[in-house]
Amino acid sequence: MNGFPVFIEHFHYLGLFILLILGGIGFPFPEDATLILCGFLISMKAVRPFPAIIAVYAGLLTADLILYFFGKKYGKKVVAHKKFRKIISPEKLQIIENRFNKFGVLLILIGRHVVGLRAQLFIVSGVMKMPTLKFLLTDAFSALLTISIMVGAGYIGGNSLNVIKKDITRIEHIVIVLIIFTAAGYLIFRSFKERRP
Repeated sequence: MNGFPVFIEHFHYLGLFILLILGGIGFPFPEDATLILCGFLISMKAVRPFPAIIAVYAGLLTADLILYFFGKKYGKKVVAHKKFRKIISPEKLQIIENRFNKFGVLLILIGRHVVGLRAQLFIVSGVMKMPTLKFLLTDAFSALLTISIMVGAGYIGGNSLNVIKKDITRIEHIVIVLIIFTAAGYLIFRSFKERRP
C-alpha cells in the first residue's frame, strides 16, 4: 500500500512524457497544452518541479526526433506516407525545403514556436539530411524557451487559482457572517416592533 502513492506520482511524469510524444506525432494532444498542464501540476504540488521538467523536456525531444528520423528515412516520399501526409503536403515540403537551404538552424530555432509549423520543420530537417547531432542541439536549445514559457504559464495560472480559491473562501466566510448579522438584526428589529403597543 505504501508504494501506491509513489506509483501515482511517477505516473504523472510518465503520462506527461507519453502525451508529448503522442501529440508530436499527430494525436490530438497539443504540445503547448501538455506543457501548461505540467506547470499547473507543479503549482498544485502534484508533481515535483525537477523530475517534471526533465520528463517534459525528454518527451519534447523524443517526439521531435521521431519526426526527424521519419523524414530522414523516407526522404521526399514522406508526403505519401499515410500518417505523415496529414502533417505535410508536397507543396508545403517544397516551400520549407527552399527556406531550409537558406536559413536551416534559424528556421528551427524560430519555427519550433509556431504551432502547425514545428512538426513540418522537424520532418523537413530529416528530409534535408541535417546532421542528427546538429538537429538535436538546435532543437534542445529552442525547446528550453518553449518549456520556460508554457510551463511557466501553467504554473502562474495554477498559483492564481490557489489565490482565487483562498479569496473565495475568505469572501464566503465574510458573506456568511454578514448574513448572520443581517438575520440577527432583522429578528431583533422585528421583535421590538411586535412589542410596541
